[in-house]
Amino acid sequence: MGRARLEPAGSAQRLLLSGASSRGYSNAQIDDYQGTQRRSFPWRPPLRLTVRARFSHSRAGLRGTAGFGFWNDPFLMTNIRLPALPRAAWFFFASPPSDMKLAMQVPGHGWKAAVIDALRPASLLLAPAALPAALLMNVRPLYRRLWPPIQRALNVAEALLDVEMRDWQTYLLEWGPQHARFTVSGERVLEAPAPRGPLGFVLWMDNQYLVATPWGRLRYGRLNVPGEQWMDVEHLSIEPL
Repeated sequence: MGRARLEPAGSAQRLLLSGASSRGYSNAQIDDYQGTQRRSFPWRPPLRLTVRARFSHSRAGLRGTAGFGFWNDPFLMTNIRLPALPRAAWFFFASPPSDMKLAMQVPGHGWKAAVIDALRPASLLLAPAALPAALLMNVRPLYRRLWPPIQRALNVAEALLDVEMRDWQTYLLEWGPQHARFTVSGERVLEAPAPRGPLGFVLWMDNQYLVATPWGRLRYGRLNVPGEQWMDVEHLSIEPL
C-alpha cells in the first residue's frame, strides 16, 4: 500500500518503505484476517509465536509504527466492521510523535512488548466515567492516583525492549489462557495477564503515528520516511503450546 512493498531479501522476507510521504499512507503488511468478522479471527490460546527479525534502523532512526503479534483490528484497518476497543498481545514499535501513554511507568513510544484487553468486563464498567476521568487526569496528582486502577482494568502491561533492533533477534510470545510471556533472544522481558481471543495475526511496517493519552489527547497522522527503511523476517511460526 502506498510507498511500501514486500520483497525477498536473501533468506528473509523484507517489509519495505521507500520514500513514504506524509501526504499518503504507506503500509507493508502480512495478516490473516482480511475480510473476516472479528468473531471468526483464527487465533486463540494456548499458542507460541516465534519471529526472527531485524530492522534497518535503531529505535532512534526508525519512523512510523511496526511490529508483529495478535490483535482484534479495532480501527477498521482491513475491513468494514464496527469500531471496537483494542485487544492485543504483540511486539510493538512507535516513533515520536506517537504518544500512547497506556502504561504509567513506560514511555508512550519505543520498542515494546505489550498487552491490552479493553473489552474485559471490568474496563467496560468504567466507560461511563471515561470523559470526566480524562478531564481530571490533566491534573498530574490526579493522574497518578486515578490511572493505575484504570490501567489494571484495561489489562495494560508493557515493557521497553533494550535490544539492538538492527541485529537479528528471536522474538517469542507464549500466549496462554491466563498469561502472556514475552522473550527476546532467550531473555524474558514481560509476563502479564493474557487477552482473550479470538485475535488475528499481523506483521507490519507503516508511516503512521498516533497520540492517545489518558488525559484526552487524541491525534493521528502520517510521517515522511526519507530513503528506505525495512524489517527483515527470516523465520515466522505459530504453533500450539
